[in-house]
Amino acid sequence: MNTKKNLISSGVPIAEATKAIIMLHGRGGSAADIISLQRLLHLNEFAIYAPQATNNSWYPYSFMAPDEQNQPALNSALETVAQTVAEIEAAGILAEHIYFAGFSQGACLTLEFIATHPKRYGGVIAFTGGLIGQHLDEAKYTGDLAETPVFVSTGDPDPHVPVSRVKESIAVLERMNAFVTFTVYPGRQHTISSDEIRQANAHILD
Repeated sequence: MNTKKNLISSGVPIAEATKAIIMLHGRGGSAADIISLQRLLHLNEFAIYAPQATNNSWYPYSFMAPDEQNQPALNSALETVAQTVAEIEAAGILAEHIYFAGFSQGACLTLEFIATHPKRYGGVIAFTGGLIGQHLDEAKYTGDLAETPVFVSTGDPDPHVPVSRVKESIAVLERMNAFVTFTVYPGRQHTISSDEIRQANAHILD
């Protein structure tokens, strides 16, 4: 495992890899936390990148706060993801072999990134997340995800991510031609369950 400023990398060396995944931690978490999921996710063939958010948060307020409250941090976070994608592509890995996985705030950032930078990606895992904004401006989400497979999961109720916003987000992604698998876990706490790991492996990584 390699660590440089604001980024941890692991897995197959990028010069040898044919696939890569960008893993985004939740609020209060860390790159080390999210990258530890490589023990459970089927990532043996992947170069793994986990950026670290400043002060362990990608943006300061709820993902459903008024947009201006989360700026400029949100745009900075999206640029961090874009730079990581660019680094992977510069190493010779095409976008269709780049994957994403995020939890909570990281899942929201993941979905917001692919919806505002649409193209065919390898696959997307969003453990408890939705698109970002007080209200979703559908005019902001244009372009074609070209049947990118997306797995989205959440608890019901979840203290941070309403199921209604998750469903609203999925409708946007499907309109953008993503292939979405969605699972709701009644009464599940704000965490990642073993079944979510199983489904992420089955639908996205295997």
